[in-house]
Amino acid sequence: MPTANEPANTAGPAIILVEPQLGENIGMVARAMANFGLSELRLVNPRDGWPSEKARAAASRADHVIDATKVFDDLASAVADLNFVFATTARERDGFKPVRGPVEAGRALRANDQAGLRTGILFGRERFGLYNDEVGLADEIVTFPVDPSFSSLNIAQAVLLMSYEWMKSGLAEETATNFSGPELVPATKEQLHSLFAYLEGALEARGYFRPEEKKPKMVDNLRAVLTRAGFAEPELKVLRGIISSLDRFSPAMPRGDGSPGDDPRRLPAARGRAAAKES
Repeated sequence: MPTANEPANTAGPAIILVEPQLGENIGMVARAMANFGLSELRLVNPRDGWPSEKARAAASRADHVIDATKVFDDLASAVADLNFVFATTARERDGFKPVRGPVEAGRALRANDQAGLRTGILFGRERFGLYNDEVGLADEIVTFPVDPSFSSLNIAQAVLLMSYEWMKSGLAEETATNFSGPELVPATKEQLHSLFAYLEGALEARGYFRPEEKKPKMVDNLRAVLTRAGFAEPELKVLRGIISSLDRFSPAMPRGDGSPGDDPRRLPAARGRAAAKES
């Protein structure tokens, strides 16, 4: 058995599973940890022993977590080198330990880590969690705001929630994302007015503004709808292309059949298709 005094490979809290039963659950825990930058997994008396190929398979390539996993004979040994430990529980416990939600717990873990303290989070057995004396080895309790009538979480789900809060606590902004969409510059009024004129001309040619006396109000409504959308320049180009296609083609004269609206550069190909149909 390794000793808990061996240095951790990475920053962040150690995830400590007490008597986990299924290798698959351990593997899913490893995957959840890797998703959010944690890699130190400690097991206390895993029921089916260790290592576990079922755990590795369920880890979905989080092999670095599986390979570095440490096994301990008892919980006291597993937390011996840690300075601050949270115990997760869904049940109210007797005693004087502070109880925190996951958001506050994530921030507390981050603050302790930045202060150079080694931290850990205890997770109990799949069926009934942690015993009171095991909770007693922790500094504080963390509990999740779940439905009291159905409060039991799968162990990997619980680890995922705390791992997420750990990662989130280190973001410069909680709304930060790993990637973003393109920055679209709003269209100018000149570009928008050009679209108005183009669309209104196409609608006028098809008798949309009827009766004539209602045209001003219909135009106002149309412009209000298009203005409210706040289109960017590329979006206006898409709309203009759609209007152009509807303006030039119809089911009776679809694009590519050699109709008057076709691009002359496409006409030879269109005639070829027409000839093929006739033959």
